[in-house]
Amino acid sequence: MAALDTATRRLGQAARIALNAILPPRCLSCGATVGAQGAVCPDCFSALAFLAHPMCVACGYPFEFDHGPEALCGACAAERPRFGRARAVLRYDDGSRDLVLGFKHADRTHGAPAFGQWLARAGSELVQDAEVIAPVPLHWLRLAGRRYNQAALLALALGRASGVSVVPDLMVRRRRTPSQAGLGVAGRARNVRGAFAMHPRRGARDRRVLLVDDVMTTGATVSECARVLLRAGAASVDVLTLARVVRPQ
Repeated sequence: MAALDTATRRLGQAARIALNAILPPRCLSCGATVGAQGAVCPDCFSALAFLAHPMCVACGYPFEFDHGPEALCGACAAERPRFGRARAVLRYDDGSRDLVLGFKHADRTHGAPAFGQWLARAGSELVQDAEVIAPVPLHWLRLAGRRYNQAALLALALGRASGVSVVPDLMVRRRRTPSQAGLGVAGRARNVRGAFAMHPRRGARDRRVLLVDDVMTTGATVSECARVLLRAGAASVDVLTLARVVRPQ
């Protein structure tokens, strides 16, 4: 058995070497040659702002100073979000924009395994409490045009990295909403109101759900999804995204 394991590892290493020789690893952001698949070049990596504590205990808004483990940002102190906790890997800014948009719109889906590892680390406290991972759904017409749901790819990668069960179709998007770009907080909330529903053959009753998406801006989309999940009986809903917009409050 040990000999078989050794042979399998060597075969895997040989396959990776051969693949790298044919298709050299490229930076997930700029496309420059890097040392390993799923890596980011030093210049791009230095531009990424990874989010970490201290932060709002509810929405994950980053704080400049530590205000204590139960501190809330101004927005969450005024009105707690429908979800329990939200965390993100990166600040969505000039440093991360090409990375995120390339994955979302430019078919750079080969970054999903690396992003799954990033999500598992950034959201470790959420992952350990989750019973099921589910992506924010894409309307079928948009899915037909894009050919993939980036949130589902992230959810599946996170499931592989964490071992938590993934249900890619736990929810459906029953209405194709216009783009959220350019809309304010209230406009985004109105735009997605009633847009989501539970899949008729899936359930979330008494389950702790971890909702995954690519970017959180105002939180309107994930809040509406959380409302639907909680109404369907979910025990709790947390949110984990690859990036989030951080605006002054």
